[in-house]
Amino acid sequence: MELDVHPTVLAICRLDPSRAIPAWTRGVAGPLVSVTRTSDELSIVIPEHAVPHSVFHEGGWQAISVRGPLEFSLTGVLAGLSAPLADAGIPVFVVSTFDTDWLLVRANDLDDAVEVLVVSNVGSFTFGS
Repeated sequence: MELDVHPTVLAICRLDPSRAIPAWTRGVAGPLVSVTRTSDELSIVIPEHAVPHSVFHEGGWQAISVRGPLEFSLTGVLAGLSAPLADAGIPVFVVSTFDTDWLLVRANDLDDAVEVLVVSNVGSFTFGS
């Protein structure tokens, strides 16, 4: 499995589910911008610099993505990545897209997360995209 480590610092935002998708999410460059609405919340993952100070969010996350596209028939991809991180006590926030999976780890855990995944022999890494 090929994994990409992204340098952009991301934020995870929580907004009221009835709110329209905010204008500040449009046109933002970055490795990942994800907008997900459920009946309970509107969640947005976006580069931290784009988040207005008034928005409830948790910043300081960085992404490791699986180089895709991945076939829908594949099983165990997320389990293979998240289990060693869980065993090491490293929290993850996961986003899946049509083509691939993204694991967000706290920026201060990124080096440890990469080391855990290298030792677990889950794949090869590319840094900096």
